[in-house]
Amino acid sequence: MAHIKVIEHGEAEGELKEIYDELIKTRGKLAEVHKIQSLNPATIMAHMDLYMKIMFGKSPLRRYQREMMAVVVSVCNNCLYCTEHHAEAVRHFWKDAAKVDQLIADYTQVDLSEIDQLYCQLAKQLTQHPSQTSQEKYLKPLKDLGVDDRAILDATLVIAYFNFVNRIVLGLGVHLESKTETTGYHYD
Repeated sequence: MAHIKVIEHGEAEGELKEIYDELIKTRGKLAEVHKIQSLNPATIMAHMDLYMKIMFGKSPLRRYQREMMAVVVSVCNNCLYCTEHHAEAVRHFWKDAAKVDQLIADYTQVDLSEIDQLYCQLAKQLTQHPSQTSQEKYLKPLKDLGVDDRAILDATLVIAYFNFVNRIVLGLGVHLESKTETTGYHYD
């Protein structure tokens, strides 16, 4: 149960109803993370705009890489809601539930490319110890493998975004209502 009042879809009127209807149309479903912002509808749209640009916008990062980093950040923050939602997206791309379960349990034990391992390492480090994220240890290895600065920027934006959202979810008591809540979204 959320820690603050939430306006459900059936109760929504005016601008909020329009926003909810648009989210259902474009994303396939209305997420609890959007409903938690129902008392300030303008923030829902700003939030969605940021989310869409970071997670779906043009980028050297592939979609699965963004979702993979979202899972690592969310696991580090013990955010079950975001872990489950974005693990479902990774399952969509990887088509391997056991591999996704291992990503959640310990990404270092997953058969990933060297670049993907480094992205996961960066996600964990920036989440747990942001002030100790040295260029030499965390960025240079990516650059040495041919990752350009735009990809590093986009990875950092994904990581920062999920730290932001995890805090909304955890701070305001957003919970998964059921396993089916994580399915039915548009991932591509």
